[in-house]
Amino acid sequence: MELTHFNEQGRARMVDISDKEATARAATASTMVKMNSDTLSRIKAGTIGKGDVLAVAQVAAVMAAKKTSDWIPMCHPLPLTGVNIVFTDNGADELYIEGTVKTTGKTGVEMEALTAVSAAALTVYDMCKALQKDMVIGPTRLIAKSGGKSGDYRI
Repeated sequence: MELTHFNEQGRARMVDISDKEATARAATASTMVKMNSDTLSRIKAGTIGKGDVLAVAQVAAVMAAKKTSDWIPMCHPLPLTGVNIVFTDNGADELYIEGTVKTTGKTGVEMEALTAVSAAALTVYDMCKALQKDMVIGPTRLIAKSGGKSGDYRI
């Protein structure tokens, strides 16, 4: 596979997508926050002093997905058509975050999905750090994508 992120001088560039066809595209990413069971219980009970952790993390994820191109230099700004964040847990000490991002456009939304779940995890950490500073985030990964020339991908 030839990479197209370099110009004729070997310098990084934003890929020209002018000639690509707009198609429906989606990407799903996931991450996890490992924490003490007491911290997770308090998140689920809504007794964290800063507020509803999952609601704030959900909003952070949507905002981050919409702003991905503002801080990932070679990402194209995209009109997103949907962002969905789902939280689940193992009943003990792991909070799982899965995010799906959709668009109809000329390039994919993998980075937006990865950014969304990362922002959600960082928000969970921020809101709970007074209780526990040794929470662990990750692994963060792309689990599926659809649309575009390279086709579908699923782990």
